[in-house]
Amino acid sequence: MKSHTWLFLSSILSLIFLLSVVESFGQSPPGVSKFQEVETDMKSFYVALSRLSFVVGTVSGLLGGLRVYNNWQMGRHQIDVQVVSWFGACLFLATMGFFLSGLYAVPLT
Repeated sequence: MKSHTWLFLSSILSLIFLLSVVESFGQSPPGVSKFQEVETDMKSFYVALSRLSFVVGTVSGLLGGLRVYNNWQMGRHQIDVQVVSWFGACLFLATMGFFLSGLYAVPLT
C-alpha cells in the first residue's frame, strides 16, 4: 500500500512539473521586447552622438590651436605639453566613434 501511494504522489508531482515546463516554453522571456526597443533607440541615438563627438573635437581643436597661438605670441615658447595634450584630446574624441560603433555593433554611416 505504501509503495502505491508513493508511486501515485510521484506521478502527480511529475505531471505538475511537466505541465509547468510546457507552459513556460510557450512564453517569451520577460523583457525581450524592451531590449529590442532599446537596441533600435541606441542605433538612432548613436549617429547623433557620434556627430556630436566630432563637433566637440573640432571645437576643442580650434580652441587649443588658439590657445597655443596666443601663448606663442605672448613669448612663451615652451608649449610642447599644450600641443600634445590638445592633440591627444582631439584624437581621443575622433576615435571614440569607431570604438563605440564596434561596442554597440552599429555600422559606421
